[in-house]
Amino acid sequence: MLKIKLSDLLGKHKMTQKSLADLTGIRPATVSKMYYEEIKRFDVKHLNNICKVFDCEISELLEYIPDEQNKND
Repeated sequence: MLKIKLSDLLGKHKMTQKSLADLTGIRPATVSKMYYEEIKRFDVKHLNNICKVFDCEISELLEYIPDEQNKND
């Protein structure tokens, strides 16, 4: 599974979801879904814009966590 660390980045940079939406051109509802890890698909353009705003690597935004079932395989 992928963990979306947007809430960590927003907290670290003391930024609101609204501010991020304004700076990236991403709809506020989409930013909210990312924040609460409810989003099902990622737009590469959105990920790129978020990384630009935070001047970060994609690994600071997304983290891969192996599923429990895969550990037993």
